[in-house]
Amino acid sequence: MKGSTYRRCSCRDPKTGRELGTACPKRNGRNHCTYSIRQELPAREDGTRRSFARGGYNSLKAAQADLDHVRALLGLADSDDPEGTDLVAEMLAEVSRERTPLPEVEESRRRLNAGQGLIGSLTVAEWLDRWLAGKRIRKSGLSRYETDVRVHLKPRIGGRRLDRLRVSHLSEMFTDIRDANAQILEDNAQRRAAVDELATVPWKGTDNRARRKAMKAAIDAMPPFRRVTGPATRQHVKATLRAALNDAIGQQIITFNPAAHVEIDPARKPKALVWTDERVAKWEQTGEKPSPVMVWTPRQTGAFLDFVAEDRLYAMWHLIAFRGLRRGEACGQPWSETNLDTHSLTVSSQLVQDGWDIEASDPKTDSGYRVVALDDDTVDVLKRHRERQYADRDEWGSAWVETGHVFTQENGTWLHPGKVTVLFERLVAASGLPPIRLHDLRHGAATLMLAAGIDVKIVSDTLGHSDTRITRDIYQSVLPEVGRSAAEATAKLVPLQRKAEAEKAARKAAKKAKAKKVEVGKAGSGNGGKPKDKAHAHAKARKQAKRRQPEK
Repeated sequence: MKGSTYRRCSCRDPKTGRELGTACPKRNGRNHCTYSIRQELPAREDGTRRSFARGGYNSLKAAQADLDHVRALLGLADSDDPEGTDLVAEMLAEVSRERTPLPEVEESRRRLNAGQGLIGSLTVAEWLDRWLAGKRIRKSGLSRYETDVRVHLKPRIGGRRLDRLRVSHLSEMFTDIRDANAQILEDNAQRRAAVDELATVPWKGTDNRARRKAMKAAIDAMPPFRRVTGPATRQHVKATLRAALNDAIGQQIITFNPAAHVEIDPARKPKALVWTDERVAKWEQTGEKPSPVMVWTPRQTGAFLDFVAEDRLYAMWHLIAFRGLRRGEACGQPWSETNLDTHSLTVSSQLVQDGWDIEASDPKTDSGYRVVALDDDTVDVLKRHRERQYADRDEWGSAWVETGHVFTQENGTWLHPGKVTVLFERLVAASGLPPIRLHDLRHGAATLMLAAGIDVKIVSDTLGHSDTRITRDIYQSVLPEVGRSAAEATAKLVPLQRKAEAEKAARKAAKKAKAKKVEVGKAGSGNGGKPKDKAHAHAKARKQAKRRQPEK
């Protein structure tokens, strides 16, 4: 195909404004004109022509080099590959139109052979939008992805080309997030200090009112209170980007996923701690929880269940405390999957929140579909709850909403998981017990089962975990008495010489003390002891002498 280089003068006639071209008197000057190239490209399917054109080269050599580059790109597709030829031609036409740099020949060859796009102008933001539009997951999960994309990914890396995204770009992004956290903490501290100072200014008095007005204006001008992006959220942002880029690899848009190689601070999950007497005492003094995840002892759990025995949702608190159902699973449990005759229930649905809206959904994971065995006491509790629900249905009459759920509002409608959490927190506060979250009842159920010696596989299946490691790592809190028993049992397995000698010395000392006690007892009993016998003889002689004396 035809292609050429040529000189071009950009000078214009001062009167007409047109380019002078070959009429420019300076055209023959060595450094006056620039060079341009033009290369014919294969015609489109409809027969229309297309070409590659570019100018502004300072030398003929530079222009010829780019023309050779264009021709090398045209030669990537075989003559019997019309599809490949059209892809290359369309790529060169767009590069010419957008005035972007020519792509590398070898990279273009690799992309063409791999069936990837040759232009590569897709940005990260454009791909994320396309990726989200194609996701077919639960609404709440999609909302979480959208939040990561909207708040963190698009503002920081959305404008970068997808095929040129590097690990260093992501490292810079997470560094920026940490820097933003520091600024948020500083802004929050300043606003908090201003609010606290405002609270100390009296309301009465002209000067005080003017001062309060000025302080309120200053507070309104400050950034609002904001939450920092913690380690867990940063890990989720990374996971969202990694999933999106993996799909881009699957569609042969890119070949490398930088999100799989960027290093960020790990998110350490808080370990569950038991409310021991010492921790309760400190909490009563300071009001501080030792850990975000706290577990009640069996005695504390029993005290709470006794306190809420007359609550309308007592059966729910009881079921979560002993069988470890998730909040959404309990709210969404249907009577049709609750068989009190066989002492079991099947977890097959749940209610989940999307913002403040709720919707019915499948269990969290495939392992969430499970059969949970029920003890006799729990069955009795659920039977009483069912009778009470029947009474509510009769009382509401035609206004009753039949949802078929075990736990409902008074008129039969769905329970809102968020409101259930609020109610639980109020009940805990009213009971005077140390605070725990509703989900911590689930932690407590796992702890109780493990403390009772139930196999960890059965505990894992009851809780709906996909792996027993989750049960061991997250949900097992060691009760003090269980820990002491384990420590004693472990210590007895190890024979120690010093321990044996100490026990032998203790037995010898005890035996010696016992012998001495027996000897002292014999000495005071009169059975052959000399001191006792001599005293007894003197007393007897005095008594006999007194009887022989005549009466006066």
